[in-house]
Amino acid sequence: MIELSPRPGVSLRAAAFAPDQSPRGAAILFVGGPGKMTIPDRPAPGWQTQETSNFLARTRELFRKAGLFVAVVDAPSDQSQGLINGFRLGAAHATDIAALIGEVRRRAPDVSVWLVGTSRGSISAAAVAARLAERGGPDGIVLTSSVTRPGGGTMRDTVLDAELPAVRVPALVVYHRADGCELSPALDAGSLLGKLSKAPRKEILLLDGGSPPRSPPCEPAAPHGFLGIEEQAVGAIVDWMFKG
Repeated sequence: MIELSPRPGVSLRAAAFAPDQSPRGAAILFVGGPGKMTIPDRPAPGWQTQETSNFLARTRELFRKAGLFVAVVDAPSDQSQGLINGFRLGAAHATDIAALIGEVRRRAPDVSVWLVGTSRGSISAAAVAARLAERGGPDGIVLTSSVTRPGGGTMRDTVLDAELPAVRVPALVVYHRADGCELSPALDAGSLLGKLSKAPRKEILLLDGGSPPRSPPCEPAAPHGFLGIEEQAVGAIVDWMFKG
């Protein structure tokens, strides 16, 4: 467990998992929804691994086995209800993640650091990369099942609200063709990629197959969470990270 103080009076936790060998890269994972993970002092091996857990939290071991140093980030202490009301888009969030990127680089030196988001977590990955484009930002981003259409209440922001033209690192956009979530249709992949106009390398990855849904369409145990094709999805993501 990593615990940082990125802003005065604020603490930020991330659950960290190191590969068995020297890392070939690092990935900071942003879950969807309100992004609140309540990370314990010592995350157990089975923590957040159920099929009903967020796609990125439950596949962290696949990223680790692929040689990545992995950090699953929580909401900061001053956001008790999670990353709502546009917090993912703001300067405070970028400050928090800049501190985490720095800590990950200290623990896994001389490798590329990627921000990987899923669903609403993609807002974090894109917005942070845009705000940190000049200094202290990631080496690339991966946006999976990205929310492109506004929801209700305190979570109306979308990945398209980030300053996407400011992103200047490689960007991979990943969707399941059968994603039935009305907030993240795969048909929006092209418009999302198009707004990443200054990314030096960018691509859309559309996946198929998997297990029948066992949750509502916008929840993890469905195509929105790549249910049944987790290994394929993570393998394709990691391959893309290092092919450039």
